[in-house]
Amino acid sequence: MTKALYIFCFALFFGGLLYHFIPLKFFNFVIPKDAGSQLRVQNVSYGSDPQQRLDVYEPKFRTALLPILIFVHGGSWKVGNHSDYEFAGRAFASKGYLSLVISYRGLPNHVYPDFISDVALAAKWATDYGAEFDGDTSKVFIVGHSAGAYDAAMAVLDKRFFEAAGVDLAVVKGVAGIAGPYDFLPLDSPATIETFGHVADLPATQPINFARTDAPPFLFLHGTADKTVYPKNSRSLQKHLTDKGAKATLIEYKDASHVGILLDIAKPLRGNAPVLDDIDKFFKDILQ
Repeated sequence: MTKALYIFCFALFFGGLLYHFIPLKFFNFVIPKDAGSQLRVQNVSYGSDPQQRLDVYEPKFRTALLPILIFVHGGSWKVGNHSDYEFAGRAFASKGYLSLVISYRGLPNHVYPDFISDVALAAKWATDYGAEFDGDTSKVFIVGHSAGAYDAAMAVLDKRFFEAAGVDLAVVKGVAGIAGPYDFLPLDSPATIETFGHVADLPATQPINFARTDAPPFLFLHGTADKTVYPKNSRSLQKHLTDKGAKATLIEYKDASHVGILLDIAKPLRGNAPVLDDIDKFFKDILQ
């Protein structure tokens, strides 16, 4: 990788320029790819809505069935597409996962709880079809960033979503939430008001209120410089879970921002914070 490209990626990392000014597709185009990964199939439907799509990434070399990892992107429940997150799909595939990067229904046509249901429906697709891609359908992990971390947490903690999708929650072996909102009442931002303002029972929208003893292990990752979703969200849900006796681990990265913590998954930026390695270690420890 050239020095100029490193400088370019560093500029993207600083100030969240990527989300606001530079398309993620361009970022995926210019950064070096994880050599041990490949796109297996793209734009697969896991539901009838055009937004219910996913891409499948896999390691190039494997000798056994692969644990399945579902990545749920952020974007205030309004912005983003599965095809924008190739860097994440490839990163997790390079670590030995069958990596599913999903889109989900969101604003303006869909509000709470449709996007949560979509995480469960994607898990249903994973258990129904993952074996066709050498995936181990008994070992599913979920990773979400920002709004996607909220979606993942709610889908797993509120058992009704997996039950409605016809998926056994026991297949979910672990969840990693990156910079997620889990405890954000009262509604005080345009994004949360637009997404949840219609809900009569607002406490029922908060992941902290579904903490339970038998929850799968959770890993929370948050940057101390996050001004979009404050670290108190991860601290709060981690405490609620551990108070119930569930396993929940929190890692905070000094000076990492809301966007930066996600971009640190990409190959050129992993020196900033070991987000990818920390998630991989947490999941691999579960599998031992």
